[in-house]
Amino acid sequence: MKVSFSYLKQQFANPEPILEKIGALVKTGALTLGHAVETFEQTFADFIGAKYAVGVGSGTDALFLSLKAAGVGPGDEVITAVNTFVATAGAIETAGARIRFVDCNERYVMDVAKLEAAITPQTKAVIPVHYTGQPVDMTALTALSEKHGFTIIEDSCTAIDGEIDGRRCGTIGLTGAFSLHPLKNLNVWGDGGLITTNSEAVRDQLHLLRNHGMNDRDTYAFYAYNSRLDSLQAVVGQELIKDVSWITEQRIEHARRYDAAFANIDAITVPERRRNERHVFHLYILLVEQRDALLAHLKKAGVSAKIHYPIPLHLQPASAKLGYAAGDFPVAEHQAAHMITLPAHQHLTDEELDYVIAQVRGFYGAS
Repeated sequence: MKVSFSYLKQQFANPEPILEKIGALVKTGALTLGHAVETFEQTFADFIGAKYAVGVGSGTDALFLSLKAAGVGPGDEVITAVNTFVATAGAIETAGARIRFVDCNERYVMDVAKLEAAITPQTKAVIPVHYTGQPVDMTALTALSEKHGFTIIEDSCTAIDGEIDGRRCGTIGLTGAFSLHPLKNLNVWGDGGLITTNSEAVRDQLHLLRNHGMNDRDTYAFYAYNSRLDSLQAVVGQELIKDVSWITEQRIEHARRYDAAFANIDAITVPERRRNERHVFHLYILLVEQRDALLAHLKKAGVSAKIHYPIPLHLQPASAKLGYAAGDFPVAEHQAAHMITLPAHQHLTDEELDYVIAQVRGFYGAS
């Protein structure tokens, strides 16, 4: 049996309804910004529970432009989790700030208890990453923000529909950055991103930042960037956002089945699942013994398992100038050597889930 990590063929087996809406858009000639983008922005803001949403070119741009809107630049430091995707660190670097890392905890997200030791007088912002769709402890982080005066920019790129203590990911910090990459829980037909905020002033600044700093066709408030969400992608997003709640529930249910199936295997560590958090399982990750052998076994059996990610950012060549070394972030390093990601997307069948479970349990000698 083949169990794919990607689900795009199933999701878009019938693209005609979306293509019809794209055709109608093309006939209007409004192919940059305009009504389609404004409608999707409002729909997304309402879904997330934020006052405003601003469409941009990608999740990476959502992080970068959030930093620029917060006034981050040369001489500033921005702290983020060491086990995130490269885009988080790349946005900080591109904004001109110095990257500082902090270790993660046993649930794969920033260990807020270790954050204070990384704060310096130059700390301008902290980017908590709701990694895998698992929320960071935002209550503790907000308390530190109030104590030290830094800005919070939520990397919610993998956490659409996630929440903690009844508050949606992306609504707690100054901004929330979201990705619409094709393999996200809300996706489009290419790259795209959104920034949420409850500040009208920040919303207005982001409108300028994404569109060359243009007040109108003839006047420019400042020189800025071109990072507009394509109107075509807004049409796709407006159609697909209708399915996000269903997608989330399917992924949560699949994760519960995996959790129950692997809970009694000593070689597997299932992370704690907290009742005050809605983990949306963009990724389903376990820590396992004999990881590389299990990965090879699964691939041979046709299961498209992956590793997210085998090398933490502080050990990447791009981080050499930051002065970190092996052993500086032991939790992230341990997880990088033991984590494995199993397919958990919404289109998996019961038969496919049972097959993945059987292959993992069989590898460890469990019936």
